[in-house]
Amino acid sequence: MKKYGLIGFPLTHSFSKRFFTEKFETEKIDSTYDNFEIDNISKFPGIINSNPLLNGLNVTIPYKEQVIPFLNELNDSAKEIGAVNTIKIKRTETGLFLKGFNTDTFGFETSLKPLLKEHHKKALILGTGGASKALKYVLTKLGIEFISASIEELKENEIRYEEIDEKMMKERLLIINATPLGTYPKTEAFPNIPYQFITEKHLLFDLVYNPEVTQFMARGIQKAATVKNGYEMLLNQAIKSYEIWNNENAL
Repeated sequence: MKKYGLIGFPLTHSFSKRFFTEKFETEKIDSTYDNFEIDNISKFPGIINSNPLLNGLNVTIPYKEQVIPFLNELNDSAKEIGAVNTIKIKRTETGLFLKGFNTDTFGFETSLKPLLKEHHKKALILGTGGASKALKYVLTKLGIEFISASIEELKENEIRYEEIDEKMMKERLLIINATPLGTYPKTEAFPNIPYQFITEKHLLFDLVYNPEVTQFMARGIQKAATVKNGYEMLLNQAIKSYEIWNNENAL
């Protein structure tokens, strides 16, 4: 039997556990998937050592960056982004080898690409947290120029929400919500941008997947924009994680 799991804190609503448990049952795969809720990353080695059947882990908030010093190697995307959401565990006679990957990039790219039109040349990313790093990696790969709106101390290529005006909205026809605003149960929340300037040419991509239609998306629908939530991105990154865990060439 192979064992997989998720580390993070808190883990009250785990998509990963539900997804993989159903996958293993449906496909009659002799594997299990468990949540490992730890309140400090220092407890990470204990999980590895006390679970000898563990073949792979997913990583969620707040440990996507904190787990990196515990790993032996990172793949190219994880190294460039500086965040890991998938760990492959290789056990040999000489000991353990842990390699970190970022499958959020695959999830986002495969979900976004079919919706892109010729006019989606510039993007506005709402939020500058850990989730935005994978988005920037993919947008750069696709040749889409971007700027980020932040409520934190401004860094390079970042602006305040108050600076988002009509001109910017007309130029940046791809708008991505990389904040948790609108997530259940606080479904009435939404990013503060001038929605009156959204048109049918806009594409609004929300990383939130619960509820299915967020207030951010609903405001886009009212203006005939194309909208998409983060469920497919989440699904695709999970599928990619499983491929990595079961691919010998991934190490």
